[in-house]
Amino acid sequence: MSAISNFREIPAPPEAVFAAFSDPARLARWWGPDGFTNTFDRFEFHPGGQWQFTMHGPDNTDHPNRSEFLEISPHSKIRIKHTNLPHFELTVSLEAKGAGTVVTWVQVFENREFAENSRQFLESANEQNLNRLSQEVTGR
Repeated sequence: MSAISNFREIPAPPEAVFAAFSDPARLARWWGPDGFTNTFDRFEFHPGGQWQFTMHGPDNTDHPNRSEFLEISPHSKIRIKHTNLPHFELTVSLEAKGAGTVVTWVQVFENREFAENSRQFLESANEQNLNRLSQEVTGR
């Protein structure tokens, strides 16, 4: 296994950041790296719930995704298991800091070789994803 971690401080309370995850219309707007859009087929935001969607790349390539919500603690944690390749668990933690929120984004990949070979891309893609989340939450 291999972990990839990203962090971001967003100038909004945890409730506002959590709301951008829990609302599928909002999540579809910001999920993924720059240039990607999403079509959600299933979004069951509760532990054991399924999340099935297609990410549409800027090169018109479709990337089907299937995940299961493992844990949801309102305003503090979301844990997701990505069930198609590449297999990983994503834990997003939200911690209040002053008037803002520290978002900790940790992906743990089953295939260490894949994670290490893709580390630079994944770290950059996660940063873009966090940029988009911040824009969704703050409007800037």
